[in-house]
Amino acid sequence: MNETHTITLNLQVVEAGAKTTADVGFTTPGGQALHGHGTARRHPDDPEVPQIGDEIAIARALFELAHKLLDNAASDIGERLHRRVHLPA
Repeated sequence: MNETHTITLNLQVVEAGAKTTADVGFTTPGGQALHGHGTARRHPDDPEVPQIGDEIAIARALFELAHKLLDNAASDIGERLHRRVHLPA
């Protein structure tokens, strides 16, 4: 059986001086809301290139979200197998 799911990610990036934050989230097909957060800080001696801060903060937010998704999947598998499951990244 093939199924296609469309999931919309919500991404917010905020640049405030030398600090950039990114928040990404979505709701799983099962109805659970998941969220990831990332930050980047520019060293005072580094040139101002906001795109780099955005990329780092977004990558960190997505990385955190990916880990939460793996934890959720491991928990779902564990419930079905009645044992603890670990899914490596």
